[in-house]
Amino acid sequence: MEKKAKIYLAGHTGLVGSAILRKLRANGFTNIITVTHRQLDLTNQLRVENFFRKNQPEYVILSAAKVGGIYANTVYPAQFIYENIAIQTNVIHSSYLYGVRKLLFFGSACTYPRDCPQPMKERYLLSGYLEPTNEPYAVAKIAGIIMCKAYNRQYGKNFVCAIPTNTYGPTDSFDLKDAHVIPALIKKFHEAKVNGNRPVTVWGSGSPVRDFLYVDDLADVAFFLLHNYNDANIINIGSGKGISIKKLVYIIRDVVGYSGKTIFDSSKPDGVLMKVLDISKIKNLGWQPKTSLTDGIIKTYDWYIKHLR
Repeated sequence: MEKKAKIYLAGHTGLVGSAILRKLRANGFTNIITVTHRQLDLTNQLRVENFFRKNQPEYVILSAAKVGGIYANTVYPAQFIYENIAIQTNVIHSSYLYGVRKLLFFGSACTYPRDCPQPMKERYLLSGYLEPTNEPYAVAKIAGIIMCKAYNRQYGKNFVCAIPTNTYGPTDSFDLKDAHVIPALIKKFHEAKVNGNRPVTVWGSGSPVRDFLYVDDLADVAFFLLHNYNDANIINIGSGKGISIKKLVYIIRDVVGYSGKTIFDSSKPDGVLMKVLDISKIKNLGWQPKTSLTDGIIKTYDWYIKHLR
């Protein structure tokens, strides 16, 4: 990918997109097209096609999506399936219509079956039932994966699909209505600390095991894939290491400096009991993450403190 190539980065203000934008700029890429949601509604097919016709990007990185944790997926299931399918459909199809040389699409680890063997290998996709708490979002992401594969097969395109694990880091959403687990816990513990170490309640039993990837590592592997991966088959991106939510809670509690009481509310849903990606494929290509979970949480908390309103 040439440094003067015209790259459209969809979702550049989000957690993943902003990290990729920093990575591209740090490596000398200057011809990057970015537009806000107010400037371009990606769910509007006509506007997306007009945007591609006018700008003629050579490469597309599709990191725009409606995302959220268990609470948001439970309360807004229709929005999760509609908005994500619409965004994906419009951007992928316009990339085909206007001759994009390569597209990088981000799926999600929740596309794997609820009872998937662990760690989850790429070949396990569509091998079983999905986790009900995020089924609409998972179905939307699966549709994007299959759409890319179909366009590759029928039209000879180079649309690559990466499956990232749970990603966290600076610029994440700390709004408890839609936050993922790490930013939600950081906010809860911090607010409890500054209010006299009042008790903190954590959703679920704490027993589920998850895999977490610092967002700058995700940006690094996205850059790697753009230069080194041209396979129609999906590829997992993660840390390759699982940690229980309970242990994660204790790490975040220590980083924040909270010394109050932590309560695990087992009446709230846990979601899938174990979800860890097998990253053998990407490691065999020569990439692996650089940031430890504790270091990543420290960096994320530092950012959160600096940007408190």
